[in-house]
Amino acid sequence: MTSHDMSSHDLRDELASLTTEAFRPELAEIDRLPTLDIARLMNGEDAGVPAAVATQLPRIAAAVDAVAARMARGGRLVYAGAGTAGRLGVLDASECPPTFNTDPERVVGLIAGGPAAMVTSVEGAEDSAELARRDLDALKLTPDDTVVGVSASGRTPYAVGAVGHARALGALTIGLACNAGSALAAAAEHAIEVVVGPELITGSTRLKAGTAQKLVLNMLSTITMIRLGKTYGNLMVDVRASNDKLRARSHRIVSLATGASDTDIEKALTETGGEVKHAILALLAGVDGPTAARLLAESGGHLRSALGQAAR
Repeated sequence: MTSHDMSSHDLRDELASLTTEAFRPELAEIDRLPTLDIARLMNGEDAGVPAAVATQLPRIAAAVDAVAARMARGGRLVYAGAGTAGRLGVLDASECPPTFNTDPERVVGLIAGGPAAMVTSVEGAEDSAELARRDLDALKLTPDDTVVGVSASGRTPYAVGAVGHARALGALTIGLACNAGSALAAAAEHAIEVVVGPELITGSTRLKAGTAQKLVLNMLSTITMIRLGKTYGNLMVDVRASNDKLRARSHRIVSLATGASDTDIEKALTETGGEVKHAILALLAGVDGPTAARLLAESGGHLRSALGQAAR
């Protein structure tokens, strides 16, 4: 049943039953408090979010391993949500190319109502499971793809519809919600429910719920990229030097990984077209740029594996 099928009274009753929507009478006079007191209250609320995320770590880890296995076969990671949840997915997706040098099509953020919904409310978009199906069909999903439905309430038709449609097509599905026993979690193969409790401002789920979603999405994308060999230790070795800041960062990363001289680092980066991972391999294995590129291609981009191959 979508919210189109529900009367406004039914929908009000449903929202009233959600932890994320609960009213807190003890905060009813918050607007009369000194600003510093409000800031302390808000900070105290936020402090509990990481502990709520911690309860879901085994589920997050299982989801990451499943995502990484599919992405290693060429699959994509797709976030789907409405409002704040959709914006957070778009944000996480947009950060992957500059951080991990991924193709922009490998991690995708879908928001109900399209790009315009990043800054304005698109009337009724979040209520449409059909819109989610159309958005996913435009991507031509395969079983190697993953769709992550993101919704604080766990009932948003766009997110639930996206997960249901993706699962029917054989894609991996993950449901990220901030209420227990959610429809979104039930629809997905992997359920992640981070229950952070009622918000400081009733129903404003861009607050604790939004923070929890951001933390989980950080984990999903970052740890997946670690598993795909996009890092060497904790170094971002898949960054490509395309501006002055990134050139300086690239030089520093190669230095930290190899301990080589500035002259040798600059030579290696020049020979490898500014590719940090290739430059590190060239320096550590004592090979030229083309050989480094071949070894990395043969190892699926995993620097540690390429180093092992070079040593044999």
